[in-house]
Amino acid sequence: MALNHPYNTRPLRTETAAGAGAQLVLLASLGLAIDLGPAGWLAGLAFAAATWAVLTRALARSWLASFGAANRVTLARATLVGGVTALVADSFASPPPVTVLVALTAVALILDAVDGQVARRTGTSSSLGARFDMEVDAVLILVLSVYVATSLGPWVLMIGAMRYVFVAAARVLPWLNGQLPPSTARKTVAALQGVLLLVIGAGVLPRTPAFGAALLALALLSWSFARDIRWLWRTRYRRAG
Repeated sequence: MALNHPYNTRPLRTETAAGAGAQLVLLASLGLAIDLGPAGWLAGLAFAAATWAVLTRALARSWLASFGAANRVTLARATLVGGVTALVADSFASPPPVTVLVALTAVALILDAVDGQVARRTGTSSSLGARFDMEVDAVLILVLSVYVATSLGPWVLMIGAMRYVFVAAARVLPWLNGQLPPSTARKTVAALQGVLLLVIGAGVLPRTPAFGAALLALALLSWSFARDIRWLWRTRYRRAG
């Protein structure tokens, strides 16, 4: 595998630039279709710029010789998440087009099951790809929790903020940075967050069941994080050694 020195990163930079371009096209399409407001444009453009900058830097520091099909799927999913972010930001100024919001989110969630399969089948799994996938998931859950919080209350924000609180805590408690073992339960809980928040945001549930679904999502996520933190605490000395 070729080393990713500055002289051979141009193809990777082209991939990230294409992703940023796709994000602009999606925002422009939303602008024409639903008259996206200033808040939506600002949030969408900020998301596109942040994604491009962070991903470009990560690729430049990685050992990847090519972007890979799985990362392309994740990049497409990130573009959809950028659209969801724009719609949620715009919802504070005017009622959002729920059908469009649900459609973008649903496709993003479906693609979440695709990129991992593509990576395994093509033998292109990488730590960068896994991290990219996880960060896109985290942003989508955060944005959806913001949207749902407008109707159910600010406590729903705990669902979207939990991962970022964990990351912040890991800066103070280094043992939280340990590598966790693969877990089907963890993946299932993470997938359920998006599904439950999407169903609630779609407005198909009365308030009481919607409240219960959000509470269930928070309870499952809290259990999953508590389980992982307990494992990291119990194995901290073994991993340090």
